[in-house]
Amino acid sequence: MFLLELNWLGILAGFVVYFVTGAIWFGPKTFYPAWMRAKGHDPENPPGLHSAPLLFGLTAVGALVQVITVASVLWFVAQVDGPVGPLGGALAGLLLGIGLAAASSLSHRLFGGDGFKVWAIEVGGDVVGLTLAGLVVGLIG
Repeated sequence: MFLLELNWLGILAGFVVYFVTGAIWFGPKTFYPAWMRAKGHDPENPPGLHSAPLLFGLTAVGALVQVITVASVLWFVAQVDGPVGPLGGALAGLLLGIGLAAASSLSHRLFGGDGFKVWAIEVGGDVVGLTLAGLVVGLIG
C-alpha cells in the first residue's frame, strides 16, 4: 500500500508549516480582523464558537489530511517521472490549492451568503499553506 511508502517526516514537517501558516494568516495583525468584518462580526467580540480543543483539533485533522493528499500526489508523480523536488512540490500544492480547495469552496461560500471577500481570505490561506506544505514535502521527500 502506497501510504506506507510516503515520507512521513516530510508530511509531519509540511503539516507544521501549513498549520503555522494558517495561524499567521488568521492572526490578529493579519487577515483575522478583515475576515471577521467580512462575515459581519466584530473582531473584538466574535460570536460564540466551538470549544478551542474541538476547533483547533478538527482544523489540525483537516490540515493533516490535506498534506497527506499533497504527499500522495507527489508520490504518484514520482513513480512516473522521479522525485519532484521542492519546486515541483510547491507547484503541486499550488495547483491542488487553486484547483480543489479554492474552486470547490467558491460556490459554497457564495450560495451560503458569505460573499467573495470571505472566500478569498479563507482560500488564500489554504492556497499559500498548501503551496508551502508541498514545497516542504518535495524538499524532504
